[in-house]
Amino acid sequence: MANISLYGARIVDLALFANDYLIISDLHLGYEEALNYQGVMVPKFQYPLLTNRLEEVHFLQKAEGIIINGDFKHEFGKISRQEWSETLNFVDFLKNHFQEIILIQGNHDPLTPIIARKTGLEMYKQYSTGNFLVMHGDQVPPKWDEIEEETIIIGHEHPTIGLRSGERVEKMKCYLKGRFQDKNLVVMPSFNFVSEGSDILHEKPLSPFLKGDINDWEVYGVEDFETLCFGRVEDLLEFQKRYNMI
Repeated sequence: MANISLYGARIVDLALFANDYLIISDLHLGYEEALNYQGVMVPKFQYPLLTNRLEEVHFLQKAEGIIINGDFKHEFGKISRQEWSETLNFVDFLKNHFQEIILIQGNHDPLTPIIARKTGLEMYKQYSTGNFLVMHGDQVPPKWDEIEEETIIIGHEHPTIGLRSGERVEKMKCYLKGRFQDKNLVVMPSFNFVSEGSDILHEKPLSPFLKGDINDWEVYGVEDFETLCFGRVEDLLEFQKRYNMI
């Protein structure tokens, strides 16, 4: 696995390692049950994949603490049976592997504070560690000018790159590295195995941090613990256009 650092935060598969914390984002536990209610019948397969993957990440990069950067669970207005079961079991899993657990509130987490209180944890709007400020990324903080940290780490976007060949599209989860106003910005992929994510090359961005020009942002794809440097967004768009892959 290549040793690639984004403003000092090391990529370890779908996690970042910064100041003795592993950071993961957008788990959306309970997503399968939400899909089942909508008539999309999928088996409940994500939880074992998630815990196995995180154990592999932790084996490769030991860390004292872990930060869950928003969207711990999926449902907005309720806590489903699957969510109760998986979130409580997952917190127990984390307590067996890490000395400190930080939960950051995402836009899917209006009820997650109930789970946090039940498990003895706290929820944060954002969390600072060294020169890094970790926040979900669904909104820009109102007091932006008061932020002292040099680098902002967000999730929310679930970024992927869609590599096209004719009618076929293969999506690969990716990191984005760029600048937002006066700060360094890192956008994390989701630690979620149900949905592929948002294609930054062909879909409108979700996060307000990505609403401007991101053509010169750097893209790092992640596939089975390998990190691939794809250059800038505009390079990918030009390549796909040149070879009729867009």
